Amino acid sequence: MALAPAYAAHRLAAGSAHTLEVYLDYACPFSARLWRTLRTQLPAALAAGSVAVVFRHQVQPWHPVSALMHEASLAVERLCPHNFALFSDALFEHQRRFFDEATVDLSRTDIYRRLADLAASANAIDDRLAMLQLLDIQPADDPAAAANAGNAVTADLKYHVRLARAHAIHVSPTVVFDGIREDGVSSSWTLEQWQAWLEPRFARE
Repeated sequence: MALAPAYAAHRLAAGSAHTLEVYLDYACPFSARLWRTLRTQLPAALAAGSVAVVFRHQVQPWHPVSALMHEASLAVERLCPHNFALFSDALFEHQRRFFDEATVDLSRTDIYRRLADLAASANAIDDRLAMLQLLDIQPADDPAAAANAGNAVTADLKYHVRLARAHAIHVSPTVVFDGIREDGVSSSWTLEQWQAWLEPRFARE
C-alpha cells in the first residue's frame, strides 16, 4: 500500500514483491510482542521473499497515553527520520512506563517530558528541546478562548488515524499482507509459524 513521502521512515524494510503492513499501538503489550519478532527474528525470512515492511499507527483510545506516545514517535521522525524505528524500539521496550497506573498522576506535559527523556536516552534525537517544542501545547488563560488546536504533530496523527479507519482496522496488532487484512496472524507466533504462513504466499509469485 502507498506510503506518503512525509512518513518514509515508516518503511522499515524495502522490498519489491510483497508488502507487509503492521498496525501497532505503542501502549499495547501484544503489539510490543509482534514488534520484537518483526525486528529480531523475521528480517531474513522477509528479505528472502522481497517483502517491504511498513509500520502503521493504530492508536487505541482505551490506552489514554497511546496518542501521546504516537505523537512522540512522529516528532522524532520529523527531527531524525532515520531514528524512527530506533525510538519505536525504545517505546515498546519501556511501554510500561506509560501504562495507566504509571501515568495517572502525571499531566500531559509531564508525559511529553518523559517521552522526550526516553528519546534522548535512546539516542533517537539530537535536541530534546526541539522535540518538546513539536509536542508543546500552550495553556489558554481563558478557557473560553481555548481552540483545541493540538500541537505541531496533531495533523500527522490525524492522518494516520484516518488511514487506519479508512481500511477498517479496529484492533492492535493487525497485519495486512499485499493489501489484504490477515486476522489469523498472532503476535505469539514463532519464527517457524511465520515461515509456514509466508511460504505459500511467496509460492504464488
